[in-house]
Parts: sequence; structure tokens; C-alpha cells
Amino acid sequence: MNGRRLMTKRIATGLALGLMFNGLIAVAADAPPAGTELPSRMVPIKPNAAEAYWAPDSRHLIAQTNDPQAVPGARGGQGNLTWIFSDDGKELWRVNGRGQDACSFFFPDGKRVVWTSTRDHLDFPAGDWTDPDNYPQGAELYISDWKGNNVQRLTNNKYYEAEVSVSPDGKWVTFGRQTDGQMDIWVIRPDGTGEQQVTRAADWEEGAPFFMPDSDHIIFRAWRTADQKKTKPTPMTVFSIRRDGSDWRRHTFDNGMNWHPTPAPDGRHYVFVRAETPTNWEIYLGDLAGGEPRRLTYYDKMDILAQVSPDGKKMNWGRATGAKFMSDIRTFVMDVSSLDIGPERRVDWNPEWGQPMLPARP
Repeated sequence: MNGRRLMTKRIATGLALGLMFNGLIAVAADAPPAGTELPSRMVPIKPNAAEAYWAPDSRHLIAQTNDPQAVPGARGGQGNLTWIFSDDGKELWRVNGRGQDACSFFFPDGKRVVWTSTRDHLDFPAGDWTDPDNYPQGAELYISDWKGNNVQRLTNNKYYEAEVSVSPDGKWVTFGRQTDGQMDIWVIRPDGTGEQQVTRAADWEEGAPFFMPDSDHIIFRAWRTADQKKTKPTPMTVFSIRRDGSDWRRHTFDNGMNWHPTPAPDGRHYVFVRAETPTNWEIYLGDLAGGEPRRLTYYDKMDILAQVSPDGKKMNWGRATGAKFMSDIRTFVMDVSSLDIGPERRVDWNPEWGQPMLPARP
């Protein structure tokens, strides 16, 4: 074999390997031009799953997944129930079998999960998980093992409670609760003790809280109450706050939609959703130390709800694969190992990150 043919073969082999990720050829619905995204693939499971979160093994995911057994939502169509699946699609099982479910999360012990469901309030109106004026009341938090056994009800009231996640040390659960139309962030211990309100800003609607690797600071998004339903998409800001409600800080400063920030294992970066246009939402990598975020997805519809795996090597997110903007949302996985944001790069929280906010109401 001459040198030119050998080089050509090596280049072709390198390109093929570059498209390989965990043994599967990278695929994407209406894939964007080559070279604009890191290698990615769609998780090959049949039901749609829009919002998935990684297990400690960086291989399994938990998500609210379209399920014919779920209570239909207010808009009709199939509702969602909580499922766990492997990112190669070879394992898939239901965790909860009644009601309608929303956000869910793994505990770091690799044995338990927490999930949101209306299973004990089936007599309540179905509500709409996407409409703050019609959130499903009676949505409660539950803890179980991975198979859905040994169910423990964590909250017990008639409020909307969802947007749940767990601290890396496993000692706290954080979630969003709506009372009298006001959204705030709360924390509670897994045994049901220590419940306390974290945010108290009357002019902001806070939600989607996620603990940073230090299990003390929480990153979240919020929109101004005055902006709700005034502009589409709703302008949102990325904030952080300590678990005790102190040190509230702002991290994005534009007037656009900066939604669903989830921290990377390095303790400094986070991935979030930014709206390029009202019908084109993309995933970005933000830096709490400041600077322009890096765009990670390039697609002409909707990319949403991303999270980096605990080992820092993968990112999952939801991509609308149907003809319409928000239709047929499937879970995708991207190889982000080249971003170098894994736990081996872990840094301590820097008190200079972000802009301090004025103290909230008591």
C-alpha cells in the first residue's frame, strides 16, 4: 500500500472512530452540518423522554416518559410516568405506574431515586406542567428504589411540588413549590425532616434548583413575575444561592431566556438552554467565573434540559425530532469528554463569582 492510500485509509478510519460513541454510530434527527457539534447519538428507546438525569454510574438515566398508563394532561395526549433506562437503550423499566409524573433524580448512593407524581391526588384537575397558572396541584415528591419498590412519600400537601434534585452528598433534596401562585425553592432531608424555604423574592419566580458539587450552593433559574406570559419565550436569569438562603447571586445579565442550568462536575461550569429565536432553543456551556458561554448544539428547532454525567464525559439533553417545534422530544447523548469539565477538574466555590443580589424579603 502506497503512502497516499495509507494516509487516506487512516483519515477515513479516524473519521469513523470520531463518529463512534459507546459503540453506536452518532445519529441525529435532521442532523446539523458536520463539524458544528461534538459527536452525539439518540438513545434508542421507543417512548419520548424530554427531561432525563444521570445515575451515579454515568450510564443509566431517569426521566418522565410518555406512557399510555399515565393520566392525560390538560392539553390531551399521553401523560408521563417515571422510567429508568440505560443510555444504550438496552435496559428500560417503569418506576411508577399511576398518576402523572414530572421531574425525577437519582440519589448518589446508587440505590434510591426521587420523583414527582400526582398518584395520590387523582381526584385533582390534571393541570398543565408547562403553564405556571395551571401547574398540577397535588404533585408530590416520592422516594423509592430503582425498581419503584419501597415507596416513601416525602411531601404531603395539596401544593404543586416538582423540579426536584438531590445534593451530591445525599443529605438534602431541593425542589420547587408553588403556594398562592408564588414559586420558591425549598429543601428537605430525605427522611422528611429539616424542610425549609430557600428563596423569598416576591418579584421573581424561582425554580429548577440543582446543587453544586459542594452540596451547599444551589444553581437555579428564575423569571420576573411581571414578565410572565408577557414575552415569548419568557426572559429567564441564572442565579445561585446557598442552601440556607444567603449569598443570592446573579450569573446571566442579558434579557433573553437562560433556562434550566445544571452544574458540571468540575464545580465551575454549567449547561443551560438559551433561546436563539422563539422557535430555536440551543444548549450552551456557561462559566460561573464569567465570559461568553460556548454553544454546544446546532439545530433549527428545540434542544432542551441538558445535564452532564457525573464522570464529565457525556451530556444528555432533549431534542424535538418531529415536524413541529416541540414535538417528538427524544433523549440524546453527546460526548463532551473533550470539554474537560469532569470531577478531576473540581474547584471550590469562588465567592467572587456572579453579582450579589439585594437581600430578599424575610
